[in-house]
Amino acid sequence: MTGRMTSLDAVLGADRARPPVHAADEITSSTAWMTTRDGVWLATEVYLPPAAATGPVPALVLRTPYGRTSTADTSVELARRGFAVVAQDVRGTGDSEPDSWDFTVYESDDSIDLVEWIGRQPWYDGFVGGLGGSYLGGTQWCLARHPLMSAIAPEVGDPGRQRSNGVRPHLFVDAYSTSVGHGADKVGVDFTERERQMREETAAGGYFNDPLDGAIGPGLLERYPHLRTLAPLAARRWLWRQLCALDAVGRADLLRTALGKAVDGDVGVSYADTFALNGVFPPEMSGEAYLLPRVDAAELYQEVHAPPMIVTGWYDWGLGPSLESWELLQAHARDGVRQRSRLVITPAAHNMPGYLEGVEEHPELDRHYRTASIVDVLVHWYDAVRADAVARIPRVTYYLMGAHEWRTAETWPPPGVEPMTLHLGPGGTLLAEPAPADSPPDEYVYDPHDPTPTVGGSIVSDVYRPGSVDLSAVQARPDVLVYTSALLDADLDVVGPLRVTLHAASSARDTDFVVRLSDVFPDGRAILLQSGMVRARYRDLASGPSAIEPGVVHAYDIDLWATANRFRAGHAVRIDVCSSDFPRFERNTNLGGESGEPVPAVQRIHHGPTHPSRLHLTILR
Repeated sequence: MTGRMTSLDAVLGADRARPPVHAADEITSSTAWMTTRDGVWLATEVYLPPAAATGPVPALVLRTPYGRTSTADTSVELARRGFAVVAQDVRGTGDSEPDSWDFTVYESDDSIDLVEWIGRQPWYDGFVGGLGGSYLGGTQWCLARHPLMSAIAPEVGDPGRQRSNGVRPHLFVDAYSTSVGHGADKVGVDFTERERQMREETAAGGYFNDPLDGAIGPGLLERYPHLRTLAPLAARRWLWRQLCALDAVGRADLLRTALGKAVDGDVGVSYADTFALNGVFPPEMSGEAYLLPRVDAAELYQEVHAPPMIVTGWYDWGLGPSLESWELLQAHARDGVRQRSRLVITPAAHNMPGYLEGVEEHPELDRHYRTASIVDVLVHWYDAVRADAVARIPRVTYYLMGAHEWRTAETWPPPGVEPMTLHLGPGGTLLAEPAPADSPPDEYVYDPHDPTPTVGGSIVSDVYRPGSVDLSAVQARPDVLVYTSALLDADLDVVGPLRVTLHAASSARDTDFVVRLSDVFPDGRAILLQSGMVRARYRDLASGPSAIEPGVVHAYDIDLWATANRFRAGHAVRIDVCSSDFPRFERNTNLGGESGEPVPAVQRIHHGPTHPSRLHLTILR
């Protein structure tokens, strides 16, 4: 059954969550030191309600690189409701050992060690749930592999199955890599300040070249000499299988060796480093892939013991991976996990507000991406799990932008959706049928020295606003092509997957193509809904990078993930095409990954029966 409601609190039942039973000053907190299987000490904060002094209580756990007391307010509020809360600094961060941080690498093993540590505590009553978003959401998937875990609630955090599209994220990844965790490579300022510094460097003319494709270096060739006898892609896939077979200590050793770093040095594997590994491992692997590396994604979801309530957002940079996690859970998880899993899609960005057009109907959207109190949502979810009453929570909950409604459904995409195709046409049109055969291509020039800027969307930033930003000013740039439908004579609900097939040629041997979907309002605003991009030399990830021949038309399949938006009567559907989304992603120098002075590229977008560039929508009638 599909439902419609105006309050997320009401949909999830969070408005009925039980209130606190203890005062804040009744909650005790203390620091414990947990020893991992390889002898590393991890700082662990334990918040206990009064009941823990006389008997067992349920526990909630989070593992974070941002300081175990950074979520103290939430931890105390949950303890006021009777939970023991365990917050741990992940290895190489906060007060935990050692003096360097290997991004995500140890989380799989350390998470298991923490669950077993909780199981030995005198206050443990047999129930353990997870909490936290982003990196903390990712670590919940590591926790979920232990049989003692009862359930998890990962917010805007996935289990590391995100695929690379050949384009390296820039601002967030580089600021994060130099500001979070221990190591000689850290610059000594927090993430927000580092992001501001990088923005100023860019504004002052700083240039961030796209890196050379990595290669299997001498350290790995010395360790595995047979790699010299394999074809490049075969060697990379062999190394991936080898990495997946190792424990966390072995993976850290292999990754540091691949990067030419000392195995026991004070500079670990950073987030940015993981993208440099694209030439060492299969090209479809991204920076998150090292959290829970598996040869086959199905294996990962078969290992999950704890049903998740997956929370993501239409403007979250992990939306695609979260939806993929849901799909893979439905296909491969054990029955009890699959049946009790839940999916919530808010109109949020990554830990921030996203869609702000509906704030009159939903003032909570302007407060935070967690549109209901996160404590109430977690308490309601975990009380339902403990009472074996998960059935009272809708299986899928999503926000329909434009209509300003919360919807519920039994599946994602919802039952009853159907495909719709709109074709790019001459004169900036978006048509129901392919353009005429004699339609000339549209042309623009992409100059890496003047890249099309990031505007809204799923950027993760404290200095750039994400979410539902008006694109109309950027769409007026000469390096942007715009294709707009006729005004709609009736409402159109676009709900589900989105992608674009783009037939394009370039004067360069490599370049990028960016596509954005927007809702054009009667007042001329073009509100961004979703975007996607591809690097031309990575147009076929399975085959590895290959240059394009200048002037030759190639078909590019660009994934825009998904959305749920009502295009109201009198509005129009629009996509725009350009060649950069900077500084969210690095800008392409048009040199195929080689060093040198960046060069402009003449880009041609083709349309018509022979080269039918088109937008693939999913609509709900």
